[in-house]
Amino acid sequence: MLIGLLTAVVASICYGTGSVLQAVGSRKSARREAAAGLTTQHGGPSLSSTAKAAMTWEFIVGTVLDFVGFGLGALAARMLPLFLSQTVISANLVVTAVLSVRMLGIRLTRAEWTSIGVVCSALVLLATAAGAEGSGHTPIATHWWLLAVSLLLMVGGTVVVRLLGARAAILAGLLSGLGFGALGVGVRVLNGVDPFDPGALLTDPALYAVLVAGVGGMYLHTVALQIGSVNGATAALVVGETVLPGMIGVLWLGDASRPGFAWLAVVGFVLAVAGAVAVAWFGEPEGGPSPAVAHEEPGELARIG
Repeated sequence: MLIGLLTAVVASICYGTGSVLQAVGSRKSARREAAAGLTTQHGGPSLSSTAKAAMTWEFIVGTVLDFVGFGLGALAARMLPLFLSQTVISANLVVTAVLSVRMLGIRLTRAEWTSIGVVCSALVLLATAAGAEGSGHTPIATHWWLLAVSLLLMVGGTVVVRLLGARAAILAGLLSGLGFGALGVGVRVLNGVDPFDPGALLTDPALYAVLVAGVGGMYLHTVALQIGSVNGATAALVVGETVLPGMIGVLWLGDASRPGFAWLAVVGFVLAVAGAVAVAWFGEPEGGPSPAVAHEEPGELARIG
């Protein structure tokens, strides 16, 4: 339990640090492309804009940290109940908010500091109440369903987001969160990992659900960062990444709290999600930007992975 918890915390730190760098790269690229008139007819970022955002050095370094966070998060998802691992990882919002004070010159309001305190306290409650993680053994049909749902959410969602353009920030955030949530579920049910069996791993539909959900979630997250202020989008991402996977873990995968501590787990989970949403929602920077991001548009720079 302790090793899994530490793994999830380090994953959260990687995601949170990467989010600041990704946001800087995404916004700079979006601003240049908008000045050149290279947006879609609906006002959203073009595929070219998104590709160029991914080629900035800030975004590349942030992506490397994301990959490290992904590996550690996947490990944590197999070592902890999903309601704990996904919630700890979603707390990268707190890491982002704190780092923004130092790296981006952003001042946090009293409401934001209060929300951060709520999240930290809630994580302590969750860690105290969490019991053993479920086995993750599910029928192969469930793996096929996970792949089908992941494809529907990521491919269908991308089409809808592009049609909505600049109005799609919250939807893009929610879909990316659901993608990261599906990734966590896929990692938990994945066959051929323990013991390692390459044949079982490569023929498991859950592996491809993980890839689809991960890549799709990353793309939609990048789009959300490019569309104005993404406070609401980040809040939606937190909900998508934590609530549904946590429920699936309890209802279908055998995750449980310690005997007699179910109420504490529920309280901790609700407070953690509410606090993370509040960090995102109240995360509108005050004052001017730092020199590192001169002329940067205001907006939440948080990431969930």
